[in-house]
This record gives sequence, structure tokens and C-alpha cells, in this order.
Amino acid sequence: MSMRINFFKPKHDTMVAVFMLLPSLVFLAAFTYWPIIRSIYFSFHDVMLGSDKIFFLGWENYERVLQDSLFWKSFRNTAFYTLITIPVAIICALLLAVALDTKIRAVALYRSIFFYPVMIPSVAAGMVWVFLYAPGYGPINGMMEFLGLPKLEWLYSSDWALPAIMVMSVWKYSGYFMLILLAALQLVPRDLYEAARLDGVSAWHQLIHITIPLISPTLYFVIIIGILHSYQIFDYVYVMTQGGPADATNVLTLYIYQNAFQYQDIGFASTVANMLLLFIGGLIAVIASTIGRHVHYLGK
Repeated sequence: MSMRINFFKPKHDTMVAVFMLLPSLVFLAAFTYWPIIRSIYFSFHDVMLGSDKIFFLGWENYERVLQDSLFWKSFRNTAFYTLITIPVAIICALLLAVALDTKIRAVALYRSIFFYPVMIPSVAAGMVWVFLYAPGYGPINGMMEFLGLPKLEWLYSSDWALPAIMVMSVWKYSGYFMLILLAALQLVPRDLYEAARLDGVSAWHQLIHITIPLISPTLYFVIIIGILHSYQIFDYVYVMTQGGPADATNVLTLYIYQNAFQYQDIGFASTVANMLLLFIGGLIAVIASTIGRHVHYLGK
């Protein structure tokens, strides 16, 4: 019996693995890989939404993108959004995770409170912050007036609209990142902290020299996930500002949407989408070759 089990087991395991992966592979092929292939094909053609006529253009769409000032403005807005939002959100999440990884009273309640923004639908969260930022009756301007500070137009100001969305994004992302980092902190041996405290090591140095190195794989994962999320931002911008005022909050995903469904230029929108995909892939490769080398895995 043992010989028969050993003989059939490798083949059986392979069949089980393929069977279990097949639904996900079919889903990925239908909704990820095939659209990417079609997008690459459309980027070299003149394709209008709802039309079955396709004309080959070669590299003309790519030349149009590189010469389009609105593309570069959307690119700068997206890059600025990522550069500020993701580090701030991760730092806030790390501090929250460390603070809530203690035996304090009602710690479960605090964790739920900080995670609650993640569960709010993006459109609903955007509408709530539109109310908070309202120039005339919004609570934020009311609090600023109470403190003797000048009121701001927030979402109606070219200078403050994008920072306002960034604040909302930090509020939304921090709880999600906190939960992931909190799970990693549960695996850090408590003996290390006890030994550090006996040696007189401060809490700050424990964070820098014990906590961060031991959860560095999770931090690295959070950084990658945060970058992917930031370059896919669409719903907050669409609900709160629709790219205004004067394209001050226009980001690449909204720019793709405008070209595809408002201007109905599928070929040009596909070109922008492909360039965004290439940029994200290159950015992650750079991060993997820099930050990724400083990640400490167990046993290595």
C-alpha cells in the first residue's frame, strides 16, 4: 500500500494543485492578462468607443502622450500624492500598531476604531470628507475659525485640493496598514524587549533596532501595496473634485477615464494605461533593488 501511495502521490498532488488554481488562473486570464494584451494592441491603433473601425497608427499615440501637458501634470500630481501619502500613512500605521500591541484596557475597541475607516466604502468616505471640507458650514473650517485661523476653500483651491485628498487618504489607509503591521508584531519574541529594557535601551531604540528589522518583510510588503494603491487612486478624486480645480487634482487613472469614456478615445487611453503600467513596474523594480536588499528574513 505504501508503494502505491508513493507512486501516485506526486501526480495526485499536481492535479489537485492545478484544480485548485484553475478558477484563479481563469479569472486572472479573463480580467487581467487579456485586457493588458488588448490594451497594448489598442495603443498602436486609433480606436473609438463604440466603433468597430480600427486604424493602425504605430507609435503616434505614444508621441501624443509625451507631448500632452495634461498627462505630465497628472503624472506629477500622482507622483506627489504617492511620495507624501504612503510614507505618512505607513509611519502613522507603524506607530499605531506599536501603541496597540500592548496590554492596555479596551485595546480591541481602539483597534476597531482605527480600523473602522477601512470598512467605509470609498464613495461614502469621499462624500463625508466633502462635507467636512465644505467652505461655509464644514466642521474643519468651523474649528479653524474657533482657533482664530483663516478659513480655506480646500477642495475649491488649486493649492489645497490635492493636500486635502491626501489627508483623507492617510486617514483611510493607516488603519489597513496598521492591521497588517499589528499581525507582524504579534510574531516578534517578547524576550527581546525584556532583555533590551533590562539593558536600559529606550523605547525609541527598541523600535529602530528590534521592531523594524524583525518586521521588515511586512513593512516591505506594505510599501509595495501602498504604492500600487496610490497609483490606482480614482474614486476619491472623482467623488471629491473630479480632477479640479484647474486639473490640480487630476491623476493618471482619472486622466485615463476621461480619455476613454468622456472623449471616447480608447487608443489614447490604452497608451496612457500602458505607460502607467511600465512606470509602476519600473518603480517596484527600483524599490526591490534598494529597499528590498535591506529586508531581514528569518534564517537569512
